[in-house]
Amino acid sequence: MTRVTGGLAIDIVVPVFNEELSLEKCVTTLVAYLGEAFHVPWRVTIADNASTDRTPAIAEELAARYDAVVYRRLATKGRGYALRDAWEASPAEVVAYLDVDLSTDLAALPPLIAPLLSGHSDISIGTRLRRGSRVIRGPKREFISRTYNAMLHGALGVKFSDAQCGFKAVRADVARALLPHVEDNSWFFDTELLVLAERSGLRIHEIPVDWTDDPTSSVNIKQTALDDMRGVLRVASSLTRGKVPLAAIYAELGRRPLLPSATPSFFGQVLRFGAVGVFSTLAFAVLYLMIQPMAGAQAANFAALLITAVLNTAANRRFTFGISGPEHYGIQQFQGLIVFGLAWGLTSSSLLVLHAATVKPGATAELVTLMAANILATVLRFALLKAWVFRSRTTTVRGGRANVAKGVALRDAA
Repeated sequence: MTRVTGGLAIDIVVPVFNEELSLEKCVTTLVAYLGEAFHVPWRVTIADNASTDRTPAIAEELAARYDAVVYRRLATKGRGYALRDAWEASPAEVVAYLDVDLSTDLAALPPLIAPLLSGHSDISIGTRLRRGSRVIRGPKREFISRTYNAMLHGALGVKFSDAQCGFKAVRADVARALLPHVEDNSWFFDTELLVLAERSGLRIHEIPVDWTDDPTSSVNIKQTALDDMRGVLRVASSLTRGKVPLAAIYAELGRRPLLPSATPSFFGQVLRFGAVGVFSTLAFAVLYLMIQPMAGAQAANFAALLITAVLNTAANRRFTFGISGPEHYGIQQFQGLIVFGLAWGLTSSSLLVLHAATVKPGATAELVTLMAANILATVLRFALLKAWVFRSRTTTVRGGRANVAKGVALRDAA
């Protein structure tokens, strides 16, 4: 299971803020489980970020009671601050964290940690959204979680299934390479870490988990969702501007080339684009019918087209044009939104024509008109994607090869 020959193997961090009711039970349960399940050196770190209740006193008592428990306190509030501080100070080979409410069954810890100790993977995450996971939570949280992760896939081109599950582990050398580039220090912290890791070519291992929602959670869902949206936009901007040195991180730690796969033939591109278009049109229709009764025809058309445009660009980039690396992803999504604007103008004009020709047309007539306009917009979209958005792929491949080769050469010279 492990390649550890000495020293601390695993450091499991429990970030806490005002958790006087949960902390002792969590640490007692965790220490008992680790003592039975792991046969390599481990410890538990309580990372307190500015608690104002009895959490510090309880944490100090637990650290005095157990040799394998340490307590760190920050005066600054923020889960990201707590994790960053504890991980950077840890001498362990693998650093991890889990939520104090123990929503995730601890039986998932060994398969979470093992791929990192063996050197197979760089980051390991628990997921509630893959087959094999068993999740107990309300429909509201389920919808929010799935919508958020779908947005990440479309906007940032990532493949990991669950960004928000509080059950993650990372090799310490990988953490040291990524943490200087992670700007968020709150709830978006680990999502940003995962995005940078995947876009740098690191290997992320996923473990389906048994997870039970904590009904007493004090997390402000609305505020967290708004913060996450801002985080997604900031990270997308950073990647677009090349602010994060992905090639250098890849050269040091990456597992696979940051190169696109072979380009499908023109006929293959047409077939694949058509398949993506069919699914996009169906998705547009479903979204429109859901939104139209609440927001009206124009707003429903805009919202449905915007959502499907982001997902459509991501799908065509990978499936139709065979581009899988991170190079120019943000720019191409931006160009895709310009194409979306043209498509929206076309479909909106069709609605204006319909309403000018017919008094109070029904939702069915509006939908038929919009779907016909979308067919024309689809032809325009393919032409623009091929001739403009993804036209520089050959240059990207050569540049990608040169950057990777340069990075590897620098690493070898060092």
